[in-house]
Amino acid sequence: QVQLVESGGGLVQAGGSLRLSCAASGRTISNYVMGWSRQAPGKEREFVAAISRGGSNSVYADSVKGRFTISRDNAKNTVYLQMNSLKPEDTAVYYCAARSSSVVLRTTKYDYWGQGTQVTVSS
Repeated sequence: QVQLVESGGGLVQAGGSLRLSCAASGRTISNYVMGWSRQAPGKEREFVAAISRGGSNSVYADSVKGRFTISRDNAKNTVYLQMNSLKPEDTAVYYCAARSSSVVLRTTKYDYWGQGTQVTVSS
């Protein structure tokens, strides 16, 4: 019932930055834990980050902690992923997702998914 559309992906050099956006429609995201996951070619989908419903706290995968920041603007029904100090191993399709929950966990189990946006980091 929630439509999620990612944008902001592209090609960036190692060490660079990129900000992904996830625009939601159909329902307000205020009642959802929001998250980002990614999937590299030939790999299983991997948890990246999640943020609480009000945006007061967030959790990250160890591989991105300190480099990535998840945020949300409930008034705009939008979630963001700021990615800094990008590495070639960050190359993947990045997916925005929503969970009907109040608990923020490191998980790839979500109720709704976006179509994904490609992020490619060159060396």
